[in-house]
Amino acid sequence: MKKVGIVGGIGPASTLDYYSGIINGFRANSNNDNYPQIVIDSINMTQMLSYISNENWDLLVNMLLHAIENLSNADADFAAIASNTPHVVFDKVQEGAVLPLISIVEATCVCVQQRGCKNVVILGTRFTMNSGLYTEALRKYNITTVVPSQNEQAVIHDIIFPNLENGIVVPEDRKKMLAIANRLLSDHNADGLILGCTELPLMIKDDDLKTSIFNTTQIHIDTIVNSI
Repeated sequence: MKKVGIVGGIGPASTLDYYSGIINGFRANSNNDNYPQIVIDSINMTQMLSYISNENWDLLVNMLLHAIENLSNADADFAAIASNTPHVVFDKVQEGAVLPLISIVEATCVCVQQRGCKNVVILGTRFTMNSGLYTEALRKYNITTVVPSQNEQAVIHDIIFPNLENGIVVPEDRKKMLAIANRLLSDHNADGLILGCTELPLMIKDDDLKTSIFNTTQIHIDTIVNSI
């Protein structure tokens, strides 16, 4: 059994989902009473977001590499960053990491391709939507993407921060989020929706929309479990 390393705290609510999801997924797969070994290095989300806002990419990379080194020192066999947004520097982090890494973006792209989707809507933080993180990755799979307008991105970002990042789902915010998703799906004839923020599954559920919904949190967790 391999020991899992998680770079967490980005945000705290989804880190809890990773912890319980890995445990539950492993026990369901193994069908015995064993529990997986998990170590978590919880970083300062506010500091991380300041690096991203100011485009201090080297500081962000170093922050993530330090967390991964801590996980290695705790005898983790591989690591995963429990958030979409910091994957904007995943390639640089992977180059310098002392542990093998599992990418939430790559795992999601594989899942989208397997479901046969050709044109998907991307929701997430402003950083994720603006960076082309999923757009560029999915292009390699010949899958096109739809990103909300700048105004819609601002609305979505303000819904995610601070409430959703703290695990708080405001009913009126949920209505706004679903309205944006529905419009984008309809206007662009999209056949899938990527929840490109690990807190979005707290707000949007599988049966909320008549399309394929890709819960990046669960996809990442499943990939981690299969790697133990």
